Amino acid sequence: MSQWLDRLSLVSGPLPVLVAICGLVGAGWLLSGRRRWFLRWALPVSLVAAAAITALLYVIVEHVWRPFPDPIEKPVYLWIGIGIWAVLLLVPRALAGRRWTIPVSVVAAAAVVLAVALQINQIFYAYPTVGTALGLPDPDRIDFAQVPPPTDPVVTGRPLEDAWAPQAPGDMPASGKFTTAPIPGEKSGFAARDAVVYLPPAYFTSPRPLLPVLVLLAGQPGSPQDWLGGGKLTATMDEFARDHHGLAPVVVVADGTGSQLANPLCLDSKLGNVATYLAVDVPAWTKSHLQVDPDPRSWAIGGLSYGGTCALQLATNYPQVYPTFLDLSGQEEPTLGDRKRTVDEAFGGDEAAFVAVNPMDLLKSRRYPDTAGIIVVGNRDDAYRGGAQKVFEAAKNAGMDVQYVEVPGAHSFLVWSTGLRNELDWLAKRMGLIA
Repeated sequence: MSQWLDRLSLVSGPLPVLVAICGLVGAGWLLSGRRRWFLRWALPVSLVAAAAITALLYVIVEHVWRPFPDPIEKPVYLWIGIGIWAVLLLVPRALAGRRWTIPVSVVAAAAVVLAVALQINQIFYAYPTVGTALGLPDPDRIDFAQVPPPTDPVVTGRPLEDAWAPQAPGDMPASGKFTTAPIPGEKSGFAARDAVVYLPPAYFTSPRPLLPVLVLLAGQPGSPQDWLGGGKLTATMDEFARDHHGLAPVVVVADGTGSQLANPLCLDSKLGNVATYLAVDVPAWTKSHLQVDPDPRSWAIGGLSYGGTCALQLATNYPQVYPTFLDLSGQEEPTLGDRKRTVDEAFGGDEAAFVAVNPMDLLKSRRYPDTAGIIVVGNRDDAYRGGAQKVFEAAKNAGMDVQYVEVPGAHSFLVWSTGLRNELDWLAKRMGLIA
């Protein structure tokens, strides 16, 4: 029963429809007061107040605080406004009826707020199931202390799938495991949150195949845990492993921001040495704490939104570390909203310092004959699709082996989880895992 609840979809199937119906019923109840004062002033005043609060929230977030490099989609604010209106209507609707209407009004307002939350989730696809929304325990999670030690010997080869086969298939777990671990910023000094590490079934065998490494990055706002929820990381990697005798890349979901709302631009700047953290500290820790293939040809960097931009930044600034990249809905360049603000806050106004590390500028001045990448964007992502096309053309002109792919969707986990799943075969071939 608990496993069924854990996997119950919040983005498709009967549950979102049922919640939407309950929300409509709740809204009908909140609007159904018949007292004159309720109809004359409670309804219009609550509507004006909800609109004013939502507008103020929009101004603060988009024009004053500006925690995100790009504006939040307008429908999100519309749904937030509806939720605020439901909460504001709660008190006058409860007073417009008898005593028993108070708990009914509370339930009605809660139904509207829950329906609003699911509608916003439909935009971002951040929580695909009840389990991800509630943060329920995952049976495939292990403590880092449970990660098996190195084996001797190891199996190598390119493609690795042709060189290795499990000696005792019954001893290999049916699915991979994931864990969390701190990766200290020994060289960079960057204070990162714990990374998420996925280990495929083949990692738990002996002799162990020397597996490639995919470093993934989340968006902003976001955290490494996002790839477990909306990103469907374990399901995607396990599906690949089942088709390849337990083989899949080791995945290290590193922290590229330091906190949920921070935006250090994935650069070495006044905002933090994120580039050094991801290009030096993360590979060094991974090679010393996990038994993986150290050959750079077996390493790739990928990410979504901010993380996609970051993947491009690392591929252009550190091609010797990450010769392969997967850019999922990334931007043209790292930004705090506009070029001037970015240069001022990150480099104290030094435009040349920004140009020296900005991917689009590097792609004009350098050649990358040994780099390959795929740029994925949603076909309804009007904010990012044009930039993705420009990045693709610039990368191609710089000698990269690049592909441009559009998938159904906007700027959401629907696109990002699909992008990872669809391009995993290409990544595995590029990293020498399969032929």
